[in-house]
Amino acid sequence: GSRLPTVEDPEPKPRAKARPRTAPAPAGVLAEVRDLRVDYPGRRRSRPHTAVDGVSLRVRHGETLGLVGESGSGKSTIARVLAGLRRPTGGEVRFDGRDISGAATNARLRRELSRDVQLVFQDPYASLNPRRTVEQIVTTPLRVHTDLDAARRRDRAVELLEQVGLSAAHLSRHPHEFSGGQRQRIGIARALAVRPRLVIADEPVSALDVSVQAQVLNLLMDLREELGLSLLFISHDLAVVRHFCDRIAVLKDGGLVETGPRDTVFDTPSAAYTKELLAAVL
Repeated sequence: GSRLPTVEDPEPKPRAKARPRTAPAPAGVLAEVRDLRVDYPGRRRSRPHTAVDGVSLRVRHGETLGLVGESGSGKSTIARVLAGLRRPTGGEVRFDGRDISGAATNARLRRELSRDVQLVFQDPYASLNPRRTVEQIVTTPLRVHTDLDAARRRDRAVELLEQVGLSAAHLSRHPHEFSGGQRQRIGIARALAVRPRLVIADEPVSALDVSVQAQVLNLLMDLREELGLSLLFISHDLAVVRHFCDRIAVLKDGGLVETGPRDTVFDTPSAAYTKELLAAVL
């Protein structure tokens, strides 16, 4: 999509070019869930709550899939399953053809998956450890997943910060010294540290001021082009999704009501619920 107009970033920085990554054929499916069901246990003696029921979705190599729905529709639960943080009650979960449904309860599989799948969260402040410096935050995945020594981890951290519009001068600072938009950039740098193949962005701009939202979205769009990333972009904001995503999947009450190319879903929606959502925006 075209870039969003932004308020000028107070500290524009030259953006470092990333090394190209070899990517499999674009038609290929990178991540998918088939007939996914996720139940949460009920409180005391109440029945379990079904958060996701019978959803089938796929994210292809290099594409951005927008997952849309109101709060409680099951969007974040699907994200947690694909990231290996939540075990499904039923159905299949695959990453690059491999069954990953047991990742949430298998430490080795979870660690392997976390190299390929990274999350960017809604609240950049809550997801960054306030006691750690930016260097410690960004290099944590490198300590876990690579054998780089401290000097090379630091070099990689500088490269990552420059990629997201920050600089080496920020390495020794702590999260509270940054604005919300800058904190989200740090979260993105951390997510990209180990060169993941899928980034799951769960409402990544909804906690930010509108003027900053466009900056962060444009950054994600640039990085997607540069790195050939696949993105699962979760949002309740249809305007953002229309701007940012290649395909759209619409969820309601844990079920999938519609999925298709962005323009098809927006211009000729088939589900009554999608029409309602669009009418609310217009």
